[in-house]
Amino acid sequence: MEPDVVVVGSANVDLVLPVQRIPRPGETVLAGVMTRGPGGKGANQAAASARAGAQTAMVVSLGADDGGALLRDTLTGAGVDLSLATTSDAPTGTAIITVEASGENSIVVAPGANGELALTPEAAHVIGGAKIVLAQLEIPMETVQEAAATSSYFILNAAPAAELPSALLADIDLLVVNESEAEVIAGPDRAALLKLVPAAVVTLGGAGAVILTRGNDEITVPGVPVEVVDTTAAGDTFCGVLAATLSSVSAIEPITPRDLTNAVRRANVAASLSVQTAGAIASVPHGDAIDARYAEVYL
Repeated sequence: MEPDVVVVGSANVDLVLPVQRIPRPGETVLAGVMTRGPGGKGANQAAASARAGAQTAMVVSLGADDGGALLRDTLTGAGVDLSLATTSDAPTGTAIITVEASGENSIVVAPGANGELALTPEAAHVIGGAKIVLAQLEIPMETVQEAAATSSYFILNAAPAAELPSALLADIDLLVVNESEAEVIAGPDRAALLKLVPAAVVTLGGAGAVILTRGNDEITVPGVPVEVVDTTAAGDTFCGVLAATLSSVSAIEPITPRDLTNAVRRANVAASLSVQTAGAIASVPHGDAIDARYAEVYL
């Protein structure tokens, strides 16, 4: 069965350090007990898409090490098809995450095998047949560009923030960024994003998100207030659930602002659930929990 969503992206082993506050430049702080678990923007998003109900495959490069084995087991357990995964001589990517008492975090990533991710002919074929392809920027830009050029509907979560080549911008159907990433790409006026791409979602953290589409008014989708434990993977949960929800739109119908609004609402709910649990993939909610909370908030 062809997947509804293909995620082309990174996978990391997360080393999480709980701190009272994130250290300032040059400052040393003491942490609590370190935990180790699966994560990475691509892996988080693939797990979120699969748990939200979409048939999801992932194009990913993993090391032949215990970190790679951990990620393979976790992603497979989340329902992600890893038949397109490749094994690298480089170590599996690693992320060091400090999480302060407020739930905010700071992340440093050593790409490892992620830096060697390239599309195989088989991966390119599967990408071409998928309803939605989702990528991020923790992998080589060339690989992102190839995936975009091959896709029928391409979503780019432009994180970490980077200036985007014009050839890539031309192939983006939907751009998902936070406010700082939007400014890197288009300057302080987020409406300028529509000069570069046909549609964009700008996430606002706990305040929700803004939907921008050419020829239509800006749509604000408020956040879902909750008590925050850990914001790790909240944005990735949002992106994965957004892709999964959009994949349910008929392949013969264009995705409309109304479709985007419904998908952003569901993604907001999913992100609000994820921040109430510590960890990355461990915090990603399942579809039944998302839909039950969605009904409480919107129906």
